[in-house]
Amino acid sequence: MQRYFIDADDCKAKAIFPGVQIRTAAGSQMMLSVVYFEPNSVVESHSHPHEQVGILLEGELTFTIGDQTQVVSPGQMWCIPGGVPHRVVAGPKRAKALDVFHPVREDYL
Repeated sequence: MQRYFIDADDCKAKAIFPGVQIRTAAGSQMMLSVVYFEPNSVVESHSHPHEQVGILLEGELTFTIGDQTQVVSPGQMWCIPGGVPHRVVAGPKRAKALDVFHPVREDYL
């Protein structure tokens, strides 16, 4: 039976960096990832072939995408083309973001 409704709390939490966890839901072409950041946690610089867009829901993040750095507040969004290096540093409080990837990141399932 196809599952159309998913509760984020039912999705397995996966640590992707120290202090950074995700819960994901994926269709056949795209993936949704809720990202939870502990205070001052760091997503080290990396890149992947997937296109990534997101929005900050809570807290504060400092993003470096390519050669641009910006402090992001709730409601602000980002767009990261595949192959572009990026890094994230959480602020002094917990943060929560929503990321969408295309295609699906098999390593996050």
